[in-house]
Amino acid sequence: MNFTADQTFDRTFVFKTGEYDNCVFENCDFSDRDLSGSGFVDCSFRDCNFSMATVSKTTFQDVTFTGCKLLGFRFDQCNVVMFSAQFSNCQLDLASFYRLKIRKQTFSGCSMREVDFSESDLAQATFDDCDLSQAIFDNTILEKADLRSARHFTIDPEKNYVRGAKFALEGLPGLLYNYGLDIEL
Repeated sequence: MNFTADQTFDRTFVFKTGEYDNCVFENCDFSDRDLSGSGFVDCSFRDCNFSMATVSKTTFQDVTFTGCKLLGFRFDQCNVVMFSAQFSNCQLDLASFYRLKIRKQTFSGCSMREVDFSESDLAQATFDDCDLSQAIFDNTILEKADLRSARHFTIDPEKNYVRGAKFALEGLPGLLYNYGLDIEL
């Protein structure tokens, strides 16, 4: 298997299955690629496109995604034991974090429309300035999560664990939607 360390790649990069350690990927196109079985450790992805990439048993450990497009990305199919990542200004629409334990995860300035967080453990996660329109929270652990600057979310406190979670007053309608209340702020 291919092993690459301490390299910087740009849009001319042609992906080969393997292990990548401490690499930087800028403007690389991974869309519709099969990344299965590969590993990325201490890597940085900047302005890369991962839309509809196949990631079965792919390792993402201590990686950062900045300005990346991850439409329909199936994080739930990655090597979940080793998964740790940070997301900043990414487009994560239609992604799946189903059943992932991603405590203390940080999402900053991300579009997360229709993301599936069902049965995920997001304790102490931060959603800073994120659009969570139609995101799915079902039996999700949000204990001490920070959603104060998140917007457009709907979270049913009766179907999710939200003890100690932080919400802004503007987020109140997203917590009470199933009661049919008319809330004016």
